Amino acid sequence: MDWMSHNHSRSLSSRLDLARATQATEFVPRVISSSTSASPNFFSANTTLHPITKKLEDGNLSSSLISPESSSPPLVNNTSLITSSPVQSDKVASSPSSALPAYQENVGGTTYFYQFHSTPENCQPGENPATVAGSLPSEYNVYTGKKDSSFFLSEDLRNDILNRNVLTLLQPDPQQYPDLPQEVDSYHQLFPLEPISNTLHKAHLGYQATMYKATHTKTGIHYCLRRIHGFRLSNTKCMAYVELWRKLTHSNIVQLKEVFTTKAFGDTSMMFVYDYHPGSETLLTKHFSPDQPGYCDPFLNDSSTPRPYSYQKNNLLRHTQNNKLPEPLIWNYIIQLTSALRVIHSSGLACRSLDPTKIIINSRNRLRLSCLGVMDVVLHEPNSTINHIALVQHYQQEDLTALGKLVLALACKSTMAVQRENISTALDIISRSYTTDLRNLIMYLLATQQRRSVTDLMPMIGARFYTQLDNLHNHIETLDHELSKEVQNGRLFRIMTKLATINERPDFNLESTWAETGDRYMLKLFRDYVFHQVTEDGNPWLDMAHIVQCLNKLDVGVPEKISLVSRDEQSVLVVSYAELKHCLEQSFGELCNSSTNIHDLSRLSGISVGIDEKL
Repeated sequence: MDWMSHNHSRSLSSRLDLARATQATEFVPRVISSSTSASPNFFSANTTLHPITKKLEDGNLSSSLISPESSSPPLVNNTSLITSSPVQSDKVASSPSSALPAYQENVGGTTYFYQFHSTPENCQPGENPATVAGSLPSEYNVYTGKKDSSFFLSEDLRNDILNRNVLTLLQPDPQQYPDLPQEVDSYHQLFPLEPISNTLHKAHLGYQATMYKATHTKTGIHYCLRRIHGFRLSNTKCMAYVELWRKLTHSNIVQLKEVFTTKAFGDTSMMFVYDYHPGSETLLTKHFSPDQPGYCDPFLNDSSTPRPYSYQKNNLLRHTQNNKLPEPLIWNYIIQLTSALRVIHSSGLACRSLDPTKIIINSRNRLRLSCLGVMDVVLHEPNSTINHIALVQHYQQEDLTALGKLVLALACKSTMAVQRENISTALDIISRSYTTDLRNLIMYLLATQQRRSVTDLMPMIGARFYTQLDNLHNHIETLDHELSKEVQNGRLFRIMTKLATINERPDFNLESTWAETGDRYMLKLFRDYVFHQVTEDGNPWLDMAHIVQCLNKLDVGVPEKISLVSRDEQSVLVVSYAELKHCLEQSFGELCNSSTNIHDLSRLSGISVGIDEKL
């Protein structure tokens, strides 16, 4: 086909008339209303076809009319052009799932694309308007003021943090705790924490023990105080163990901060100070509490109604199959506990409190060993003839035995399973319900005839360690992603604080119009430009991207200029962000110089710290 002949045969005016008739912008498909456009809506009932469409249906319009006109041959042949850009017939266009494809026209070397389709209001029920050709994609939405995960933390993470903050700020009721001291050494605002009964503490230590949340007087950091009632320290040699525990840090250990004696409670009490982890619960409460709905210890039998052994064993098997913990969760606990024991044993110490009442767990199955160091102080052996190194090694072997009993109890979900008469039955249940690796690990830990080591458990854990490591990395990436949403909030808050201290200030240095004159007037108009935008109908226009972008440009002081209009539309100022930044710093500097209590606001005088200059 002779492309040049067709190019000379058509006049430029006719091509421009065609462009005006369609009223479409360059490269952007346009939604055309049937009431105002020269091209009617092809999805309406009383459709009147465009003249070009009629000519195509009648066969009077040659293919060269819709072919792109160029001085050089196209990269594709004429046949492909005709088949790739047809104008649909009325029957096809009336289909709700078929939109009329675009055709293109070259005018003066510029290619125009035209497309006819319905408006989103004419979509069929159940059809997404965003799928109609030419409509705005759903991801391009104006900010409506609602919480958006793209700008802020996810709701789950935010609620978890807020819940921990609420627990941290709890205050005791003076009427309920009238004998609670106002201050204990360097700690005040004591709040009782009683997750477990005191009888367990008495049987375990021989002393009554209680726990409190407290705030350090100087630093304001919250700690957990464990009080041993009526304990007198007879030998200070045990303080050497306290120093070792204070130096021990691990992700699965509640770190010991200090130990001191006090008479603030009316007696001589020993206080152990630990890090405070709000929202945690003991492993006993998590998996063995009778308060849980549907929980029943399968090894607790009614002695008044004796049953045959086969019936009891079958009942145990059925209960275990229906209520057992997932094996990956048990291995998760094993990896965390063995990791903590490895650090403790390598430091020449022993846990000595590895039971469900001394292990805390948070909402993400993060385990921590608590109450460390208490046994070394309360049950310290003052006899100098005892070999303390051999004694510590003996306690380390007891830690491994206690770990085996704990895993056995978790697998059977019963604290009675660790009783001597129930161990053989519990191991049989584990063999039927779990893998051989878990049973072999428990058998190794419960075998007291040989010397065991926590490092020998690594081959038994095997590749499950990599699964745990992968889960931790994924969680870190999730937290890093959530943190990236909020990392600039402090900087933007400082800018908004400066603007808020300047705008609408009623009086400054006996000058009532200070905020309405000079540099402050431009900042007032800029405040309206950023936060008080409205639509053509006068409705508020809320766009978070616009607000963040304007504050970032003000922070950096870019040379870009904007138009600021007064509320009465009588004044228009064209200023750059650099000039606005100078006005902001100068006005805020005047306030700082006249302020008698600047406090942390003095840090707000310098902005653009660590900000990328390329926005």
